Amino acid sequence: MATDRGALAPSRPLVGRVGRVRGRSVWLGIGGLVALVAALVLGVGLGTVAIPPNQTLAILAQHLFGVDLGVTYAPGTDAIVWDLRVPRVLTAMIVGTGLAVAGATFQGLLRNPLADPYVLGSASGAALGAAIAVLLPVRIVFLQFGLLQAFAFVGALLAVLAVYRLSQIGGLSPMTSLLLTGYAIGSLLAAGLAMAMYLSGAALRQIFNYLLGGFDRASWDLLIGTLPIIVVGSVLILVRSRALNGMLLGEEAAAHLGVNVRRERAILLSLASLVTAAAVSISGLIGFVGLVVPHVVRLLVGPNARLVLPLSAIGGAVLLVYADIAARLLGDIPVGIVTAVIGAPFFLALLRRTRAGYEL
Repeated sequence: MATDRGALAPSRPLVGRVGRVRGRSVWLGIGGLVALVAALVLGVGLGTVAIPPNQTLAILAQHLFGVDLGVTYAPGTDAIVWDLRVPRVLTAMIVGTGLAVAGATFQGLLRNPLADPYVLGSASGAALGAAIAVLLPVRIVFLQFGLLQAFAFVGALLAVLAVYRLSQIGGLSPMTSLLLTGYAIGSLLAAGLAMAMYLSGAALRQIFNYLLGGFDRASWDLLIGTLPIIVVGSVLILVRSRALNGMLLGEEAAAHLGVNVRRERAILLSLASLVTAAAVSISGLIGFVGLVVPHVVRLLVGPNARLVLPLSAIGGAVLLVYADIAARLLGDIPVGIVTAVIGAPFFLALLRRTRAGYEL
């Protein structure tokens, strides 16, 4: 029986393209992991006190695997590496991962490449919570969090909850209502933050440091308290990547594909907001990571969330660790300044490209 070769021909370029995308994704993942390991070694070794790579590797091998590489180092060097720099580098990695995954989720749900993890007011809520914690006269520890981190976490979650609840009122589409409500609540919280800063007096510098973002407060306790939230939340988002792919086609198309749109939207928004709240509670407000990384990954491998989410996680970790290294080498400036210098030009170029697309 003769086969219709002409009917089969259009599928070959598609199969080849899918194969190329998957191959590119594998190489991007491998390259990202290599860059991440290099960033770990560089981030631990570089700083005001330079530590040779052989000593850095020896200390890491001793603490992580109990292996003695035969390299001698001073006890003070061990304390600098393991107690100060390793928690800082790992915190930068996990925060970068969380912000990038949350950014990819919000961009997919809103079908907008300009969306970022702070779109629902979580940044404003975290900032106000941190400012209130600074103004309080008591200093307590809440589980693994300090008072500032606990208030920032709760503030971010409460802001997102308020936005989600209030967005149910009115006849607008769910996504449009979410965006407009997020803008309104964010503006209200920003006014509260301004008042808190006005009343802060000598504590104003501490609030500013939080708003600019950084990892100078990183510690093992904060990392242990935040790591499970970000990792579990990110994994659960990845598990729901099929639903996120359906959302990219529009809510009606997703419903025809068998996706429970209302439920999946609520779950994904909740998980992305939880991850964002945990990240900003320990790092402060670090912009552009959740905007730049997912968009670059999407340009390289396409919109498939099953590829975009894990590659964004790796890319976010790499970007934020190297940004933190640059911040330390430039005099320990806030990391948020470095990411803004990187991300602002990219954002403007993206905005111009998006506007050109609309004009077409």
